[in-house]
Amino acid sequence: MLGIMRKYKESIVIKIVFVVIVLSFIGTIFLVWGKGGEAEIGSTNYAAKVNGTKVSMDEYQKNYYRTRNLYEQIYGRSLTPEMEKQMNLKKMTIDTLVDSVLIKDAAKTMGIKVSKDEVAAEIAKVPAFQRNGAFDFNVYQQALKANRMTPMEFEEAQEQELQIQKARNKVKEGATVTDADVMAEFKKGNDKVDLQYVSFSPADVKGSIKPTDQELTTFLQDHQNEFKTPEQVSISYTLINPAQSASKVTVSAEEAQNYYQKNIDRYQGKGGILPFAEVKDQATADAQKQKAAKEAYEKAADAANKFRTNGDLDAAAAALGGKVEKTPLFTAKAPASSIAGETELISRAFTLKQGELGGPVETKKGIYLLKVTDKKPAAVPPLAQIRSAVEQKTVEVKAVDLAKKKAEEALQQIAKGGANLKETGSFGYSPTGAVPGVGTSPELMEAAFTLNAANPVAKQPVKIGERWYAVKLKNRTEAPTTEFSKQSGTIKQTLLPKKQQEALDKWVKELRAKAKIEINPTILND
Repeated sequence: MLGIMRKYKESIVIKIVFVVIVLSFIGTIFLVWGKGGEAEIGSTNYAAKVNGTKVSMDEYQKNYYRTRNLYEQIYGRSLTPEMEKQMNLKKMTIDTLVDSVLIKDAAKTMGIKVSKDEVAAEIAKVPAFQRNGAFDFNVYQQALKANRMTPMEFEEAQEQELQIQKARNKVKEGATVTDADVMAEFKKGNDKVDLQYVSFSPADVKGSIKPTDQELTTFLQDHQNEFKTPEQVSISYTLINPAQSASKVTVSAEEAQNYYQKNIDRYQGKGGILPFAEVKDQATADAQKQKAAKEAYEKAADAANKFRTNGDLDAAAAALGGKVEKTPLFTAKAPASSIAGETELISRAFTLKQGELGGPVETKKGIYLLKVTDKKPAAVPPLAQIRSAVEQKTVEVKAVDLAKKKAEEALQQIAKGGANLKETGSFGYSPTGAVPGVGTSPELMEAAFTLNAANPVAKQPVKIGERWYAVKLKNRTEAPTTEFSKQSGTIKQTLLPKKQQEALDKWVKELRAKAKIEINPTILND
C-alpha cells in the first residue's frame, strides 16, 4: 500500500514539513474504527458488542466528544446540558458506531471490495495531505504521525470507510420513485384540505374517573418507587476549624518558599508572576493555613481511629478540643439546616451504619468527625397514609389512557357522521406541521394529506401536547392536473434522495433486527 502512495510522491517536489494537522477527516477515520476487535469474554471495557465485534469505550468517547463539538459549533454557548439530553447525543453516537459495524459486515457479505488504487486515489484527494494542490507523501506521513497513526492503520481504516460507502450507495441505487409517488407528492404540495376534528385531554376526562380500593392498591404496588419515602439519618458531629490554630503553626522560610513554588500560579501580578520576595508574607500565611489543615486532619484521623471501635464521638471530640452538635432526621436532598451545603459530610452520613463513627471529612468549613445516631430506611408507606397522593396519581395516569380511548371511540363515531366537530378551515401542506386551530404536528400534517373522499377518517388519533385528536376530512380542494406535467420532473428529482434514505434506513433497521447487539448500560444511564 505504501508503494501505491509513493507513486504520488515522485510526481511533486518534496520538502520536509513538520506540521500538526488536526482535520476532521482524519478524526472520522481513526475515531470511528480505532482498534476495535473481537469482544473479550467477561470484559466490561466496551461501549457495545455487535455480533461479537467490540466497539471500545475509547472509540465511543472520542466519537461522542466529536459529535458534541459539532453541535457546539452550531449552537455555541446555547448548547445546554438539557438540550444535549433532549437530542440524546450519547444514544446518537453509539447508534452510529453500531450501524457502522453492521454495514461493514454486510458489505463483506455483499461481496463489495475496495481496490488499493481506490484507497490511494481517495487519500490523495484530502487537502490536508496536499502541497501546492498535489498529494505530498511527506506531509501525509507527518499528519498521521501527529495523530499517532501509521499509514497501514489509516489506509486500512480508509478501505473500510470506502467499503461502507459502497454498501450504502448500492442500497440507495435500488430505490425508485413511482408515478404514484410523484402524484401523491404533487397533491400534497398543491391540494388544500379542510379538516373536522374532536379532541380530548386528560383534564377533560379525569372528573369521571373514580378508582376503586383495589385499583389504588394495585397502582401502589406497581409504582412503589414513586411513593417511597427517602432514607433518613440523624447524626452527631464535631467540627474542627484549622484556621483557628493557623497562627500557632510555625512555618520555616524554606517551607514558605516550597509552598510558593508549588502554588506559583496563585501569585500573579499585572506583569506576570510576582517574585517570592514581594509575596513572602502572603506565601508564609498561606503555607501556615495549609500546614494547620494537614495537622488538624491528621489529629482528627488519629482520634477517629482510636475511638472507631466503640463509636465514642464525645471522647474523640474532647481529644480534639471540639464540641458535639446534633441534627434531627434529614434526607439527602433536604439536609438539616446546621449542615446545609456540606455535600461531602451529608454524603458520608448516608454510607455509615447506625452507631458507626465516621470521618475525617474535610470541607471548606473545616474537618468533621460524625456518628449516625438514627437511621430510617426508605420505605413505602401504607395506602391509608398516602391514599390522597396515590388516588391523584392514579387518576392522572388513567386520564391519559381514557383521553386516548375517547379519541379512538370518536373516530368510529365521526366515520358514521355522528359527532359535534370543530373545523380547521382550508389549509395547504406545511413542512413544519402547523395546522390552523390545532397546533403544530408534522404527524397530523402527513396524515391529513393522505385523506380523501374514499378514506376520509384518520386511521388513529394524533397526540398534540396533552390532547388527543380524532380527525376527519371535510373537503379537499385538488390542484389542476394541468400543473402536474410541469412539476412532475422536479418532484421526482426531489423525492429520489428521500426514497434512497428511506431504503437505507429500512436496510439498517433490518440489519439491526437480525444482529446480536449489546450496549454497555453505563453509557445511556449516566
